[in-house]
Amino acid sequence: MAQLNQHFDASAVEPAAPFELLPPGKYAVQIVQSEMRPTKAGTGQMLWLEMDVVEGPHQGRKIWDQLNLVNPNQQTVEIAQRTLSAICHAVGQLQVSDSEQLHLRPMLITLAVEPDKRDEHLPPEERRKQNRVKGYAPLGNAPGPRTAPAAAAVPRASAPPPRPTATASAATPPWRRAG
Repeated sequence: MAQLNQHFDASAVEPAAPFELLPPGKYAVQIVQSEMRPTKAGTGQMLWLEMDVVEGPHQGRKIWDQLNLVNPNQQTVEIAQRTLSAICHAVGQLQVSDSEQLHLRPMLITLAVEPDKRDEHLPPEERRKQNRVKGYAPLGNAPGPRTAPAAAAVPRASAPPPRPTATASAATPPWRRAG
């Protein structure tokens, strides 16, 4: 028996919903968390990404991906670097030194449902399924790629652009607005 050191009232807390896979398709997402983590084998590091679906019936759902950027297998590293390049192009940030530069920038992912590799020892009918990100692309009207400013660039004196006023279009996500 374990003492909770407090009284818990389950009627005051929404019960956890069972985990459901997202159907295969394209989803507007943004990266909300990222960190470098050691690989299971301990011989490398992967960039772990947590993304939120930002629109549609699955808005708020989480999707994860991991890129093995440091690994003894060079092919694994090349695949991870190509995936990171696709993410950078999708969000318009071509020069990256910190994964936070990719946070909160909408992009489009292609999501698939695949058998969970941890269940390969089981018969096919008993294997669990998992979502897997298959591709990254710019989202509709997303801005084009932004490169780092040139070191020798001379700053121009100009007034800042006027701040937009709150309108009905404020409820429309920036990547869906015309302009």
